[in-house]
Amino acid sequence: MTLPSWVQSEEDKPAPMPLLLVQAFVNTRDVDKSTDLLLHLDTATAWLRNAGIVGPGTTVSPSDLSMLRDVRESIRALLAYNGGGPAPTVDELAPLEALARGRPAQVTVGPTGEVQLGPCPDGAVADGLLGLLLVVRDAQHDGTWRRLKTCGNPDCRWAFFDRSHSRRGTWCDMATCGNLIKNRNLRARRR
Repeated sequence: MTLPSWVQSEEDKPAPMPLLLVQAFVNTRDVDKSTDLLLHLDTATAWLRNAGIVGPGTTVSPSDLSMLRDVRESIRALLAYNGGGPAPTVDELAPLEALARGRPAQVTVGPTGEVQLGPCPDGAVADGLLGLLLVVRDAQHDGTWRRLKTCGNPDCRWAFFDRSHSRRGTWCDMATCGNLIKNRNLRARRR
């Protein structure tokens, strides 16, 4: 499978489209490598445009960067919960709730009669983020949402799509994170 250019090259367990966009958005921050594509205006704007979250004429402001990072970490908290972590706190959910309250969605009817719900087409960064929330909503309804998780390694937290039959995948990569955690647990038991 050839991945779009806006997906990190390290992505070994990609979600199906359009959930892949949510996964790639969360993975704009690589905790393990201490990189963040949403830290600076130029890299954030380029990634958001390339991913289609904002249009080519959209201006990303410093306050937008803060909102982007807050929403990303709220979604990461939801993914950690999908992986068996604690339920998101009120503070962790606050950026998503503020986004949902602050932006109206628009219902449209397509040429063949399909009814769609989407963000208003004014092109603001918040509208693009609302589009991501609608992808989450659709994935919750079609059953794919619970398979999008964060790595169980607290030093990693990479978002991955669990394709295992049992739906019990825990790590983004067994050879690195899984091995590391299993060895840590073994050493702790031996002490």
